[in-house]
Amino acid sequence: MIPVRHFGMFALGLLTICLPALAGAQVAFGSAQADRNLPVEVTSDNLSVNQNDNTALFTGNVVIAQGGMRLSAPRVLVVYLADRSGIAALEATDGVTLVSGTDAAEARRADYNIVSGMIELRGDVLLIQSDNAITGETMSVDLNAGTAQVSGRVRTVLQPGRSE
Repeated sequence: MIPVRHFGMFALGLLTICLPALAGAQVAFGSAQADRNLPVEVTSDNLSVNQNDNTALFTGNVVIAQGGMRLSAPRVLVVYLADRSGIAALEATDGVTLVSGTDAAEARRADYNIVSGMIELRGDVLLIQSDNAITGETMSVDLNAGTAQVSGRVRTVLQPGRSE
């Protein structure tokens, strides 16, 4: 129980911690900066390639790995560069999990622009970092900087430090 005389200071401290969550939270994401030059490995149950629009549709237990990052979803559309020299973007839908280092995020959809190194997760985003959780409607991950921005009615649950 917080004594009444200290409640104002407690409320001010809590507001200072939570205020960024009301406007959108900037957080670190991943254990290290991603190397977009590493190969992208895709495994799935099915593959359908469309030469006309430079896409490949992977369905069923899709897992995409690039270095220390893993993305999994039931459905992923891979969009190749116009000259077919590499991958331009990935569009994952129907429930996505993104793991980088010890950080993990879930959302309904993720769009990964490999050229820019940006990933946008949308729809019921949940970010787990150790014992802490952040939820929101969207999360933009900048793989170059190793940061993420969560927005859209952000809710943060922070666990107090524990001394052993």
